Amino acid sequence: MTGIVDAHHHIWRRDDLPWLVGPMQPRIFGPYEPIRRDYPITEYLGDIEGCGVVKSVYVQTNWAREHFEDEAAWVQRTAEATGWPHALVAYADVTVDDVRPQLDRLKRYSLLRGVRMQLHWHENPLYRFAARPDLSNDPVIRRNVAHLGDYDLSFDLQVFAPQMQDAASLAEACPHVTFVLQHAGMLENLSSAGRAAWRQGMSRLAACPNVVCKLSGLGTFIHRNDPAHVAAIVADTVAMFGADRCLFGSNFPIEKLWTSYRDLVRAYLDATSSNPGLRDAILRDTAMRVYRIAP
Repeated sequence: MTGIVDAHHHIWRRDDLPWLVGPMQPRIFGPYEPIRRDYPITEYLGDIEGCGVVKSVYVQTNWAREHFEDEAAWVQRTAEATGWPHALVAYADVTVDDVRPQLDRLKRYSLLRGVRMQLHWHENPLYRFAARPDLSNDPVIRRNVAHLGDYDLSFDLQVFAPQMQDAASLAEACPHVTFVLQHAGMLENLSSAGRAAWRQGMSRLAACPNVVCKLSGLGTFIHRNDPAHVAAIVADTVAMFGADRCLFGSNFPIEKLWTSYRDLVRAYLDATSSNPGLRDAILRDTAMRVYRIAP
């Protein structure tokens, strides 16, 4: 293997994220005081040093909606100054009548490969982001997501298991758009019933050939890096999607709350050690293809 591609990391500045400067609000990943500060690209590069990472993809971090282009511009400037990251997933509001004016503003940034607007909703308010659970069925959202195909942009899809049926219908309605399922479907209920519901939803999404799965953020709901947990999710996901539709993402600095980058990568290397082809696909090849990253 010639190197690892991190297909999901964030860099941020304190003044870019209001939730970093006000009173500490409850978050899905637990207390976050240690990362309630700037996380510049220089610190990220220090975190990945010696881990074999050769490329990375920045995924949007929910700046104020009116500053969506400012975020893209800042990431582009950072890349031009430092060489990192190598691709950008920006924010676009797909609930507006027509998303194309936003996409026209974003397409001037050469790193742009896709957009994300988080659609995940949960009965637990702590896990809730979207206004309602069925946004994937909204005809306005479907129309706007379909427009991404005209711009050669992917859609980073973030949903919980009960939303996966509707999300699969969205993917089927937009066959010319590649959907990148975030955090391996966000398995938050580790009971037998919860795992069964997750597998059922994941199988439904895997049946859509334009959906790929990002193996990222697997410590989000257990607040630790558990190699056995990583290995189990990797095995189940690969069985459903195939290795050529699975890709690695670190979700740093969030996972920095409970692990080092080196230990996180080690968990994925161990989970894929028995099959070099599978390892290379998950840790490099799929991300290079999906996000169109030059060698």
